[in-house]
Amino acid sequence: MQIAVLSGKGGTGKTTVSTNLAKILNVRYIDCDVEEPNGFIFLKPENITKEKVSIPVPKIDKSKCIHCKKCIEICQFNALVHIDEVMLFEKLCHGCGACKTICPTVAITEYDRPIGEIYVGNSDEMECLSGILNVTEPMAGPIISQLKKRIDNKTTIIDCSPGSSCNVVKALLDVDYAILVTEPTEFGLHDLEIAVELIRKMNIPFGVIINRMSNNKNVVSTYCLDENINVLGTIPYDKQIAIMYSKGDLLINEEKYKQMFNNIIHNIKEVTQCNL
Repeated sequence: MQIAVLSGKGGTGKTTVSTNLAKILNVRYIDCDVEEPNGFIFLKPENITKEKVSIPVPKIDKSKCIHCKKCIEICQFNALVHIDEVMLFEKLCHGCGACKTICPTVAITEYDRPIGEIYVGNSDEMECLSGILNVTEPMAGPIISQLKKRIDNKTTIIDCSPGSSCNVVKALLDVDYAILVTEPTEFGLHDLEIAVELIRKMNIPFGVIINRMSNNKNVVSTYCLDENINVLGTIPYDKQIAIMYSKGDLLINEEKYKQMFNNIIHNIKEVTQCNL
């Protein structure tokens, strides 16, 4: 079973929820927030290995190029231009290979351009994976795809990027259930509504966890009630939680918070009818 944890905005506690759930369930954890991964801070995996992630980009042989411009016409990302000769803007290239395929003189070959790395380690018996996009690189999708290729039948918690961008959509592909983490404010509600719209369009069953809860009567709770959305649990607005977070500690190390996450897991099992 694949469970994705996402939020409409950053800073709602998405990684707090995903790391604690993964640890208490002892299941695979994948940090797909490859522009700002921080799950390893809390899970502290050991025996970490890493591998590069690259995309294939074209290399033009000027001696074979006849300047037909077919490669430029077929490129949907404007990565190729013709100014006396065919030129490549490599960071616009998505590595689709269309230019190589259409070239009539076989003037285009490809080389692998590194865009980031994947890290794999273990936290006790739990497998932990994370990706990181190189600074200045615009495309996180290939790294997310490489991370998701490692998913098998084992239950996996996927820590998505914040927001509702294409990176989130890529991480959500093929998931069985989604957990939306939000906070009980007007800003939290605004971004939750965007995330809910995305999840409903992708036809993924979901529930909500409300973080920094201090009052049961708030705009997010009212919205969930009106929209018939399952609230899987709440996390209190608590100074001790903030201190533990700042130290990189998992909340489940404290018994009262461990029970809170056990209750959330119970609620997830009830709505999904799955054994985690």
